[in-house]
Amino acid sequence: MKIRNPRTGEYDYEIPDISAAAVTLACNDLRMQQSEWFMAGVANRIAVLQEWKLSVEAHREELVAAVSADTGRAWETKLEVDLIASSIDRWCHIAKSFFEPNSQKNSSIPFIKLQQTLVPFQLVGVISPWNFPLLLSLIDTIPALLSGCAVIVKPSEVTPRFIAVMQSTIDAVGGLKKVLTYLPGDGTVGAAMVNNCDLICFTGSTATGKKVYEAASKKMIPVFLEMGGKDPAVVLEGADLSLAATAILWGSTANAGQSCLSIERIYVQDTVYNEFVKILVAKANDLLLNADDIDSGQIGPIIFEKQVKIINEQLADALEQGAEIVTGSEQCELINGGYYCKPTVVVNTTYNMKLMQEETFGPIMPIMTFNTKQEAIALANGTIYGLSAAVFAATIEEAMELGEHIEGGAISINDAALTAIMHEGEKNSFKLSGIGGTRMGPSAMKRFMRQKVFIIKDQAIEAPWSSR
Repeated sequence: MKIRNPRTGEYDYEIPDISAAAVTLACNDLRMQQSEWFMAGVANRIAVLQEWKLSVEAHREELVAAVSADTGRAWETKLEVDLIASSIDRWCHIAKSFFEPNSQKNSSIPFIKLQQTLVPFQLVGVISPWNFPLLLSLIDTIPALLSGCAVIVKPSEVTPRFIAVMQSTIDAVGGLKKVLTYLPGDGTVGAAMVNNCDLICFTGSTATGKKVYEAASKKMIPVFLEMGGKDPAVVLEGADLSLAATAILWGSTANAGQSCLSIERIYVQDTVYNEFVKILVAKANDLLLNADDIDSGQIGPIIFEKQVKIINEQLADALEQGAEIVTGSEQCELINGGYYCKPTVVVNTTYNMKLMQEETFGPIMPIMTFNTKQEAIALANGTIYGLSAAVFAATIEEAMELGEHIEGGAISINDAALTAIMHEGEKNSFKLSGIGGTRMGPSAMKRFMRQKVFIIKDQAIEAPWSSR
């Protein structure tokens, strides 16, 4: 399979075709090693992951080069690679207390005691997307490993260059390579994983997530899906408009808007609308493309060529229905072989436009006005998605009062897209943005464990229910 370079447009990389039989073999090998991995204890697992952290740090420059080639951007890549160490440390800290031994407890029956324990799923399959290929391949993998599971990971075939480097960091850690494997491949590899794993974690589009959900249901295995988003930002009168514009601009254009938690809809109270648009446009005009030099400019290329068509169609639909581009691109531009989209502010938008309803995954900022808070809530909730949102107001209390009514798992108050950097808050996806337990915070460990209870009769007496 030939892989396209997002900066040059050339197909300059290849990944091998991997058969379903090869996936089955890899899964069987991992499954055979899982019991020893779990029985060695959490202290051992923590020690192994700390060793892995050092291996990743030793390969930092190779990982940065590979992920940069995969995505066509630099500063987000360095952040993505450097977050691995802190993520491993954070999960190791959580695991220490999570696996503290449980003592026996009295029950409602005097001679019956209970002792709870946790049993990990044997093999977890992780299917991750192309927008943050390294980070999102690890967000479920690290806690699953610390829970005692073996893990097989299939990153997106759009951004596979980092896989070989990542596997070399794993192979350097003897205690890890038996229970963790990265496999390149397309959807056929993912389908084979569903057939061979005990639990699936998927991050990606809603359309593909539905297919994973359906396939997993036939196997009666649990799934944790984080899918599409169309996150709103609401700006109320009295908010600091300069700070709101800065935060929304970052939330809309980081990684060229290619994030499920990007701000993709902006609703501004009519009394401050004109001033806010003026401020946002001025700030957007300061951002530059990195087309000529990957280390200069803030906006990288559109990573996946098929996403270009989606962005162009949404912009064309909006313009045909009367929307106006105040600054930015009417269509993605082909520069040096890569596709780029300038930070684009769109006004005169309406509720029914694709740009206000469907996931865009580009640095596009469509803005609508509202008059009342009730109208703002209705607009914010007016899509099939419910991942996260942002609210800006004069006071924290006012922002939170409105945020209580927004259907989304993470509401940033007086800032935007905070879940990109704050991984301690526990949240769920609403509506078609996903299903399953939180992937952040201590409770996330429970996703990979099944609860087991010992019901202990501790007195040699005849139980009343045994008498006849």
